[in-house]
Amino acid sequence: MYRAGHLGVSLLVYAPLGFALVLLGRSDLAVLGELCMLSLATLPDTDHSIPFVSHRGSTHTVGFALLVGLAAGAVGWVFGGQAVGMSSELAVFGFAIGTLAILAHLLGDVLTPMGIAPFWPLWNRRFTLRVTRADNTIANFSLFGLGVFVTAGLILATEVL
Repeated sequence: MYRAGHLGVSLLVYAPLGFALVLLGRSDLAVLGELCMLSLATLPDTDHSIPFVSHRGSTHTVGFALLVGLAAGAVGWVFGGQAVGMSSELAVFGFAIGTLAILAHLLGDVLTPMGIAPFWPLWNRRFTLRVTRADNTIANFSLFGLGVFVTAGLILATEVL
């Protein structure tokens, strides 16, 4: 997938969680989570510019997702420490969003013929659904449009509820 496709998958993956957060009265976390998801949507593809790191290698694994989750959790802990009692909540939220953002990226790439080896280095088996090529403009922008449509629909639904 290209950037637009990954942004669309991130919107789709996050939509139910954001909707639930709004219903629980945490629209602040819903917006923060969405911004973080979109900010991290293409992070694994930085492997294109890192010497000696193959594309869809170590940055396209569950281990990398957990590592990003830990880093985001640490950021949440630090920023949450500014408000009494918020550090553990933001740490858990940061971990969840950081991990989910990378897993959403992996989901986008598993749609392509190249696929991913998400459990590397423990297991080198590649997974692919062979739905579309990564460079398919129609697929990328369709995913983006679908993500925007679903997110907008859920925002409207929260207004109704």
